[in-house]
Amino acid sequence: MGNWAKIALIAVPLFVILAAALWYAAQAWTATEGPPMPATGYAAMALGIVFSLIVGCGLMALVFYSSRHGYDEPSRIDDDTK
Repeated sequence: MGNWAKIALIAVPLFVILAAALWYAAQAWTATEGPPMPATGYAAMALGIVFSLIVGCGLMALVFYSSRHGYDEPSRIDDDTK
């Protein structure tokens, strides 16, 4: 089996799942069932999004900081007593 066939065996089902997820999301987004969301709901959603972005950016900054300053290196014992 060639490389393209292996890639197709993985990519085609993933694209089918992606298409199904997009279809479901579009159906859920345009559904008119239930009451409309109040303004406080939109405010809570906006605050949740902002808080999630701040936490995510902060964690990524810590990852880059620790990587640049050597905190991610494996520990080793320096034998300077010779």
